[in-house]
Formats: sequence, structure tokens, C-alpha cells
Amino acid sequence: MMRSCKYCGRYHDTSFVCPRKPSRVKEMTDAARFRGRSVWRNKSIEIRTRDKGLCQHCKPMGKYAFNIEVHHIVKLEDDMRLGLVNTNLISLCKACHVMADSGQIEVKVLQDIAAQQEKG
Repeated sequence: MMRSCKYCGRYHDTSFVCPRKPSRVKEMTDAARFRGRSVWRNKSIEIRTRDKGLCQHCKPMGKYAFNIEVHHIVKLEDDMRLGLVNTNLISLCKACHVMADSGQIEVKVLQDIAAQQEKG
């Protein structure tokens, strides 16, 4: 079956890939590459173990969430040097992680909790 090509205006068979079709290669950012490395996976396990697998924002309110993610308090995009610093990492549940990323939870609050966890 032939169709009109939106890239070159000619008619091609439906299985033909037009050479004028732009490629959709998504570039990986430095932060995305960092998150795929084994050093990050190991650090993530270390932080979740340190925080006993609990959301550190929900815990003081008497809530215990167990679907835990490790959050970079200062985002990797802002400062890659803090990617593996324990006082910049905190365990949060998915809901708190979304709130922290959107700024609904203050950075200072998260930094204080992380520093307290590091002290023991």
C-alpha cells in the first residue's frame, strides 16, 4: 500500500523508511549516566540501609512508607560533586520525593534530617 510521506512529499510503500525522516536519538545527560553507574546503585543501597528503609520525611509524623527512593537534596544537575555525599542523600517515599522535587519540602529541612541520620 502506498502513502504520502510527510517528510519528503513523495509516495512510498508503508514499510519504507524515508531517508528524510529525522532520527529521534535522545541524548543522555550526565545525571542520567551517573544514575546508571554501579557506584550510584551501591550508594543508594547504603543510604536506604542507613535510613532503615523508611521515608525520613514521613517517619517523624508517625507514618511509615516502605516504597523508598533515594533523593538528591541538591540536584545532580546543579552540582554533580554532591552526587555521592551522604549528607546530600535522603530516603523518601514516592509522594515525598515528588514534593521535594517540586519544592514543597524545603531543602533545609531535608538537609537537617540527612545530617541527623549521618550522626547516628
